[in-house]
Amino acid sequence: MTQPPPTPDLFKDAAQDRENLAINQMILDAMNAATPWHEMEPQALRDFLASGGSPLGTPVYSDQAINRTIPGPDGDIPIRVFQPQAPRGVYLHIHGGGWVIGRADGQDPTLEGIANATNMAVVSVDYRLAPEHPYPAAPDDCEAAAVWLVKQAKAEFGTDHLTIGGESAGGHLAALTLLRMRDKHRYRGFKAANLVFGVYDLTLTPSAANWGDAPLIINTPVMRWFIDHFGVSGRARDPDISPIFAELSGLPPALFTIGTQDPLRDDSLFMYMRWIAAGNQAELAVYPGCAHGFTAFPTALGATARQRCATFLAEHLGK
Repeated sequence: MTQPPPTPDLFKDAAQDRENLAINQMILDAMNAATPWHEMEPQALRDFLASGGSPLGTPVYSDQAINRTIPGPDGDIPIRVFQPQAPRGVYLHIHGGGWVIGRADGQDPTLEGIANATNMAVVSVDYRLAPEHPYPAAPDDCEAAAVWLVKQAKAEFGTDHLTIGGESAGGHLAALTLLRMRDKHRYRGFKAANLVFGVYDLTLTPSAANWGDAPLIINTPVMRWFIDHFGVSGRARDPDISPIFAELSGLPPALFTIGTQDPLRDDSLFMYMRWIAAGNQAELAVYPGCAHGFTAFPTALGATARQRCATFLAEHLGK
């Protein structure tokens, strides 16, 4: 079931609440006081983020998580698993980070929350990162994890009801995984896709290309830095790189989540319409004043978005 389109008022400054204005200012102040991400070497940026120096803070690790490995195209792939008692489905999660940063253990509270709210097992993929492992390493690893789940979910988790999703670059990789599973493996069994502030056009949509230097987690220079390190410059219109250019029929219902103060705003707006135009079901959740990564912050709208994502996954799991 599609939702009514957002109204112009949703994108006006008056729609922003004080809590998000304060969070956005905190992000800007913190990032302006530090070395810009795109001026750092990839490993230096990873170390900086692991130290808690960014507005996202230090990662919080869950006691419920289990680290495992599964076979991959170039060696074993680490996965991080949250497994409730008698799960009713499995959520294949793909983390964000511009294909350069991020880890499967970087969002434990969110994934633990999804597992507890939906009674689904959560499998988060620690795919290989660029530039050490440029395209197609990350999508290859995510595809391998999906293939493994299709074959092993029933034996491993007692259910073969599968969903998929991710944030930012994870949303991008989730979309590519769905396309690869459809086209290469003739599998269309994922019941839902939870696509949270994803990037779907690596040529850059207007909002990303025209955002400028204001560092609300990401900005135009950071996005270009990520794409350069991903190793796809000059061929970004390939549908296996930018899924917005793909033929999108036969994909599962999707929830697109985006904030109005996100440079990737157009990616979700455009992909939502392309998803529907291809004959698929989709919902669009637009959060006024919210920046990239807002679901990781302790705000009312962040909590609302997390709950809506969990509800969406749970509702479609039973269909």
